[in-house]
Amino acid sequence: MSSVVVAPAAASKSAVTAVTATTTGIVLLGTGVVGGALLKLLNTPAAASIRLVGAANSRRQHTDAASLASRTLREQLNNDGDIRNDAVLLAALDASGVLHKVIVDATANTVLASRHAEWLARGYHVVTANKALAGGDLSGWRALQAATAQGARYGDSATVGAGLPVLSTLRRLRQCGDSLLTLEGVFSGSLSWLFNQYDGNQPFSTLLLEARRLGYTEPDPRSDLSGDDVARKLLIIARNAGFALGVDEVQVESLVPEPLRAITAEQFLARRTELDEPLAARHAEAKSRGNVLRFLARLNQRGKARVGIAEVPVTHPAARLYGTDNQFALTTTRYNTQPLVIQGPGAGPEVTAQALLGDVLALH
Repeated sequence: MSSVVVAPAAASKSAVTAVTATTTGIVLLGTGVVGGALLKLLNTPAAASIRLVGAANSRRQHTDAASLASRTLREQLNNDGDIRNDAVLLAALDASGVLHKVIVDATANTVLASRHAEWLARGYHVVTANKALAGGDLSGWRALQAATAQGARYGDSATVGAGLPVLSTLRRLRQCGDSLLTLEGVFSGSLSWLFNQYDGNQPFSTLLLEARRLGYTEPDPRSDLSGDDVARKLLIIARNAGFALGVDEVQVESLVPEPLRAITAEQFLARRTELDEPLAARHAEAKSRGNVLRFLARLNQRGKARVGIAEVPVTHPAARLYGTDNQFALTTTRYNTQPLVIQGPGAGPEVTAQALLGDVLALH
């Protein structure tokens, strides 16, 4: 590959310049793994210009300064706090007197995502790791574009690649008159790890349990295995590149057999070995041809999009990934002979939280 961007797991401290004046106020929605990592970053010099005005989990919230300043805020919200009320959170943001008012959505909640366009239209900036709006129905994407045209900004770096510079690079290329022709890559940290490890020596279901234990998958691994999350990321990239794709225009291959889709997570885990035989057969076929299996997302120049297992040679870039690495190969009008490749850690609360913080700081 002639052009490669490899992102480090975290920016070096020497590259961070602290701003001392508080000009930005944020309300944080979601204090789970990613939100908790962001709370830690807000206590670093890099976030000196940011004031936390409110924080909420799915049930409780805090807007008082003493609680918000506590390093145990996340734990406090698990046990006490006011009943969750978004109107109160936004009123606190309005009363903060800051120059930039930002709502940070660190959840995967579809209902919250549906409100992003409304918040933008009301003049709040929105920074998010939530893919449900931009990667959902095309009508939601269009509402988002209409809302951002009114002046508020939408920080979405954390929605794709856990903050790898994918969307920012694509937008810069388009601003320079370049156009995306094709896209291919590995967009899931969990599926990257699973197929990087899977060599036929142990059942796929055994590796799945290990990935779940390491925190690489969701508690219900079907969220990863279904391919839906990868499809949402593909839609976000494609739409930012100018392809007006609907959800139904992405062909998605699920790794979850039909009989295992409607049962509980516990039942699925108990029957996980039903994944093994089909994947073992496909692995053996690929190996007989000197190839390996990877879970790829692909978009061609005609807007045809597919997410699923692909057989690739061992020389293919996706065959040489490590751990949970993501990889995005963009072939454009100018990066035509060889694609522009962006590769690096595509999962993890720290890098995702850093992407959220970077989008907030970019408002300056």
